[in-house]
Amino acid sequence: MEVFTSVASLRNFLEQQTFQQRSIGLVPTMGALHDGHISLIQLCKRENDIAVCSIFVNPTQFNNPEDLQKYPRTLEADCAMLEAAGCDIVFAPSVEEMYPKQPVLKFNFGALETVMEGASRPGHFNGVGIVVSKLFNIVKPHRAYFGQKDLQQVAIVKKLVSDLSFGLELIIAPTIREEDGLAMSSRNRRLNVEEREIAPHLFQILESAKRKLLKGESVEEVIRQATAAFDSIEAFKLDYFEIADLNTLQPITTPGATGTNAICVAAFLGPVRLIDNIVF
Repeated sequence: MEVFTSVASLRNFLEQQTFQQRSIGLVPTMGALHDGHISLIQLCKRENDIAVCSIFVNPTQFNNPEDLQKYPRTLEADCAMLEAAGCDIVFAPSVEEMYPKQPVLKFNFGALETVMEGASRPGHFNGVGIVVSKLFNIVKPHRAYFGQKDLQQVAIVKKLVSDLSFGLELIIAPTIREEDGLAMSSRNRRLNVEEREIAPHLFQILESAKRKLLKGESVEEVIRQATAAFDSIEAFKLDYFEIADLNTLQPITTPGATGTNAICVAAFLGPVRLIDNIVF
């Protein structure tokens, strides 16, 4: 496994691989890797000749400076995990390498960025759009891999690929969970012991909402009950609980056909903000 920190050297290496007709897959990450990331790497390696993992804590997508500062950075441990998983290339640039000048480009993702994460984190998806576009242009992958846990980010990236005609295939993999149902996340390691014991309630409330919707309870009532469930657990501070159309992520009043609906949640557990979703 090779580690690159400069755009020029990575481009030079990958251009040679492309010239030799070797396929390239990309898994974009911000590091602090867990088994969910590793599952993406393993899938990427199975489907491509060269598996590339980018590790970059992107400052342009953080609207909370404290969150950026506290985001875990574990490059040495990450590289050990990636090498064991069969990753070929790690791209770990500095902020100065990725942003020689402060970007002024602004993306407008329309209604996609007015709800849920977009409403709670103004400017977040503009930062996502910039860094993902840069990574696609630098790596020029044949396939790029993302996890379903970041459902709204996936929708944003799909929009990027479609509107900007990136010549790649997007692969969306299912959320990987701990044994107790908690979605794997780099932020989980910031939970203390007590918070970690409480955290699985997030998924349990999602599952309960799904069961109620499938039994025919109204969207309004299910949201009311879920909100009450979060309110009953003092450690949680609910940011949003939404039942939405899977493709547009706009709120719905009546569920659509099977596989076209999403239940999405974000909540603070102590200082840590957790997100999760279920597609049904």
